[in-house]
Amino acid sequence: MYIRSTGNISPQKTFGHQPLVDAVVYTGNRLACIEPDYKAFIDPKQIRRMSRIIRMGVAAAMECLQEAGIKEPDAIVTGTAYGCLEDTNLFLSKMVEFNEDLLTPTAFIQSTHNTIGAQIGLLLKSNHYNNTFVHRGFSFESALLDGMMLLKENEATNVLVGAIDEITNPSHAILNRMGLYKQGPVSNLDIYKTRSRGTIAGEGSAFFLLAKEPSATDYAKLDGLHTFYKPAGDSEIEEQLNAFLEKQGVKYNDIDLIITGNNGDAGGDKVYEQLAKSLFQNNDLINYKHLCGEYPTASAFAMWLGATVIRSGELPAVLNYTGSAGKKINRVLIYNHYMGIHHSLSLLSAC
Repeated sequence: MYIRSTGNISPQKTFGHQPLVDAVVYTGNRLACIEPDYKAFIDPKQIRRMSRIIRMGVAAAMECLQEAGIKEPDAIVTGTAYGCLEDTNLFLSKMVEFNEDLLTPTAFIQSTHNTIGAQIGLLLKSNHYNNTFVHRGFSFESALLDGMMLLKENEATNVLVGAIDEITNPSHAILNRMGLYKQGPVSNLDIYKTRSRGTIAGEGSAFFLLAKEPSATDYAKLDGLHTFYKPAGDSEIEEQLNAFLEKQGVKYNDIDLIITGNNGDAGGDKVYEQLAKSLFQNNDLINYKHLCGEYPTASAFAMWLGATVIRSGELPAVLNYTGSAGKKINRVLIYNHYMGIHHSLSLLSAC
């Protein structure tokens, strides 16, 4: 499977395929997406009826399709853990305010998790396969796997796959009380230096057009994907990694770069730190969540980053890369976990 094109809205200046030169600096424990001018992708009359996450999802998807030169994909598959939180909060608040009477249907319609994929299909006037996966920390991986299966089983020649999640004031407050985020202000560039519990909240919308056949403009080849749930310990994680790479016919010294999901949480990062001393000890490693924050589908940002690095051949300074200067990046391994529960592995290579 080949990554033909991408679209990415994130807390960094990634929309419009801009080079990732300087990191946008945040202080606190929350990163917010830098939203583009949506008028280039969405009719202004429709923008007013869309909530923030729907606008982000639609715009990233349209940018992805525009880059590929495709008006309508054979399938649309999205992944989201939380769905349209803003609309859900609005609908529930109105239920309380109006004592469950005289409710407008709009907030409810837009609160369902498949709203974004459906909205993309409506705008494209597409009657093709359209599915949404809500699998917590596996939401993006499930969508990606579905897209890969559609291509492998000749059900489609190209598939639009994406992941979208947002952070709202109520959801941030709830997760903050649960101890997921750092309890004091911190710069996103310093999260790996603070040896404390918690991380920083993030959000994003990343889309990819997967194609069965290669082209001259592809970003990268998607060689493999694997997920595993609640591993018993470090030994099981290493077993999963070894089995995945063995299945792909790849050894650790064949990997030019490993992207890990370190997020600054002293407890959650122990997994990555242990691997850096064992299986990854001879590999070049980079982190990415200082750029996008932590959220259930953050691995989609990592895939965008890995594909972009392979295609451009450049490693931006914001990634704090300490490997060999001028090294050609031909193969990238992505290892991410969300809250120590949902673990995923992805392997990308140059076309």
